[in-house]
Amino acid sequence: MKIKQLKTNRITNPLGFDLGIPRLSFVTYDTTAKKQTAAQIQVALDQELTDIIFDSGVNAGIDSLAFKPTINLKPRTRYYWRVTVWADNGEEATSETAWFETAKLAEAWAAKWITPDLDKETHPVLTREFDLSKDVVSARAYVCGLGLYEMEINGKKAGDEYLTPNFNAYDKWLQYQTYDITDLVRTGQNSVEVSLGNGLYKGRFGFEGGETEIYGNQFALVCEIFIQHANGTTTIINTDDSWKARKSPILFSGIYDGEIYHAEATDATAYNVKEIDLGYDRLKARLSLPVVVKEELKPIEVIKTPAGETVLDMGQNMVGWVQFKTNAPKGSEIVLQYAELLQEGNFYQDNLRTAKAEFRYISNGEESTVRPHFTYYGFRYVKVSGWNGEVNKDDFTGCVLYSDMETTGSIETSNPLVNRLFLNALWGQKGNFLDVPTDCPQRDERMGWTGDAQVFSGTAAFNMDTFAFFSKYGYDLSQEQSGLKGMVPMVVPMATVKGGGSSAWGEAATVIPWNVYLHYGDKAILEQQFESMKGWVDFIRRADEESGAKRLWTTGFHFGDWLALDGDDPNSPMGGTETAFISSAYYCYSSMLVAKAAKVLGMVEIAQEYEELSNAVRSAIQAEYITSTGRLALNNQTALVVALFMDLVPEENRNRLANDLRERLKKDKNHLKTGFVGTPYLCRVLSENGANDLAYTLLLNKDYPSWLYAVTMGATTIWERWNSVLPDGKISGTDMNSLNHYAYGSIVEWMYRNVAGINPVEDQPGFRHVRLAPQPDYRLKYAKVKLDSAAGLYESQWELTEDGQLTFKFVIPFNATATVELPDAALENVLLNGSSLNDVGVSASQSGEKVLVELNSGTWEFSYKPEVDYLKYYSTHLPFSELVENIEVKNILAESVPQVAAFPQEMIANIGHQSLRELSHLPFLPISVEVLDNLDQKLKKMRVIVQ
Repeated sequence: MKIKQLKTNRITNPLGFDLGIPRLSFVTYDTTAKKQTAAQIQVALDQELTDIIFDSGVNAGIDSLAFKPTINLKPRTRYYWRVTVWADNGEEATSETAWFETAKLAEAWAAKWITPDLDKETHPVLTREFDLSKDVVSARAYVCGLGLYEMEINGKKAGDEYLTPNFNAYDKWLQYQTYDITDLVRTGQNSVEVSLGNGLYKGRFGFEGGETEIYGNQFALVCEIFIQHANGTTTIINTDDSWKARKSPILFSGIYDGEIYHAEATDATAYNVKEIDLGYDRLKARLSLPVVVKEELKPIEVIKTPAGETVLDMGQNMVGWVQFKTNAPKGSEIVLQYAELLQEGNFYQDNLRTAKAEFRYISNGEESTVRPHFTYYGFRYVKVSGWNGEVNKDDFTGCVLYSDMETTGSIETSNPLVNRLFLNALWGQKGNFLDVPTDCPQRDERMGWTGDAQVFSGTAAFNMDTFAFFSKYGYDLSQEQSGLKGMVPMVVPMATVKGGGSSAWGEAATVIPWNVYLHYGDKAILEQQFESMKGWVDFIRRADEESGAKRLWTTGFHFGDWLALDGDDPNSPMGGTETAFISSAYYCYSSMLVAKAAKVLGMVEIAQEYEELSNAVRSAIQAEYITSTGRLALNNQTALVVALFMDLVPEENRNRLANDLRERLKKDKNHLKTGFVGTPYLCRVLSENGANDLAYTLLLNKDYPSWLYAVTMGATTIWERWNSVLPDGKISGTDMNSLNHYAYGSIVEWMYRNVAGINPVEDQPGFRHVRLAPQPDYRLKYAKVKLDSAAGLYESQWELTEDGQLTFKFVIPFNATATVELPDAALENVLLNGSSLNDVGVSASQSGEKVLVELNSGTWEFSYKPEVDYLKYYSTHLPFSELVENIEVKNILAESVPQVAAFPQEMIANIGHQSLRELSHLPFLPISVEVLDNLDQKLKKMRVIVQ
């Protein structure tokens, strides 16, 4: 038995974070035991744990998802902790030692805010030299630099993170970072240098050319360095007017436009600094995870374009920058320009709108390894100009930059296009989870759109450990919301976009915290965000009451089903679903989430109030939109999907709406038309309402509009539009067309929840208990999914064998349980680990067409012949397009119904989603039932082979 993943506030060894009351979590593994019987957590001031300040004792009540030790935290102190676990089989294990270290807490700042006595556009390096005569035991720096900063001690970078102090609503709060600089300082002479760049704080940001100086118009720095000596004394170095400034070799920096670095610009003139009154009230220990280089990629090719350009192909749409080695002649300029795609084989940047996305380097003649400092790029292709000699791809390294989150989920199926789709969504998350969940990372936008974050938050939490990431985003959202009477902005931080209040976008306030709670089982996220959640619903309720208190939300601006394909105007991004229906649906949904959160937090009366509100809204929706016969008055995909997903319809009408959705899809040729609202729920609703086959059809469609269309076009991330690139390879437009936009990657949540069947449950969150309900389909031969959850590692695998057997393998972690749902199974025919399920002593029961099995920790393998044949054979009930794809089947059709076999391809594209039996009712295609039955006799032995 072993213990891993020791985290504080779900961060490994956090240094200088605002931890509030620390919450310790851990995972026990590598044991045949089933349950934790007790645990003991000890916290000490030394790594050997001799100076213990907290001991839980052997305690049966310790929860590995979140345990709060009672400690009176002190500033600038490292606390070491470990856990011992006892199991139900007598095993015992003690973990390695982990730690967390506080920042300044409530300690007053002695350092002064300083700014260089230079033109405000001149990038500075602020410097201080100091002498140490005593041996150093430890050293820390507490730093905030505006707009962005990097610190060096004695010529070496402090820390391994970039783009500090990160991105948030600087007018509300400023994060400071803590650095362990023990190994960088030395006895004797020392120097500290802090370079500053524009960033979001004072650089260009926003639409239509953007604005500058959004949060401030001067570079600024506050820094305190504490150095502990072996003799017990402390040296403190604070920013004040004794510091000096010099001009930086960085001549320009901007998030959109890139950076100009002049290595030859070595103005050694020492300029004065002056104090600047920015106050200390906004300073807060960090919440942002470090933004680090998580991966490195090498170019796969150097391309010579038809236009004569030299372009690096990284092979992957990525976010970060390219670092390169050069010994270019003194004074020569190397220019790197970044782009997502080529057009007609040539370098192309038009979809970046006004973002220059370039890096200019003027050489000083010395051999150097070069990178930008205060910008980042979204790109696959890099145009190289001014290079000395032949461009060698080995001289370039792509540095993949994102917030320091662990990848927790993986998906593999028998279909390589589906596997690539999963990776595209994962890469979209990597590229856009750079401190803020941005819509896109490349053009003149890169904003924390609340709607995008909301619809993707479930997928994100399966893919990576997003607890700390979303905790910071949620805090920033609540800060912005605090001055808006509960309204949630369109983007967080707001920066230049001052509007808000749209349904689905505002639901970032309710849906994200609830998803985080479901996935990690730590109610601290609900405690932190509850007033924000409630404030959003109260904002909606006021809008409702000011417009007649109908318990519908019919006023204000809403994005609706953004970028759906069923709008009245094909040139408009607005979808065709009535916005009042969508907004009212979210009114109902968010009210219920507030009720659920209140219940978790023990707020009984508030829970009752908001549950009653949600029920009242649901009743009003039913009165307005559901007919007396149970038909939804809006007949489009998103409306039907939302009604089913958000439980807006009476239970007796669910089947009616599910059938209507199936019919709606048939009219839409079994292709999606949903936008940002409908897409995340579409396949989940289908699979959970008797139309799992249609969910797989939508997944596996390869023509536009579909998820796999982009994959077949070579996409390596998720696109903003269903047709961002046209079949001929030309971009479909440049006004709003990102090739790295994760929202439609929300299909991956369906893969985890329905293909693999791994579902967290509300009453035992954090995957302490799961509903394991995989839903196979013959078009995939197998699926293998792993989830390294807060409770431990889950695995869910299934395979459809050549003889039609279904086999499942589940791995359930220590101290967790699962309810397994085996589809289309008869209990007496199911084998578990090679023996009859009836004989193995586990709780199992027949529930309709499913077998339910209650399992605890362990590896479990099931096999059975399903009651419904999962192997598919050709018939006149299959879509006509599938019949004519098979040459042998087409020949049989030519014998029996020659007029059908002769249909041109255009006609097949138009009607091929219908079965031959459906087509037989058309007036120009009369086919008798006898002919169809005879065809079925010929076809029934011909198996559909999935490539």
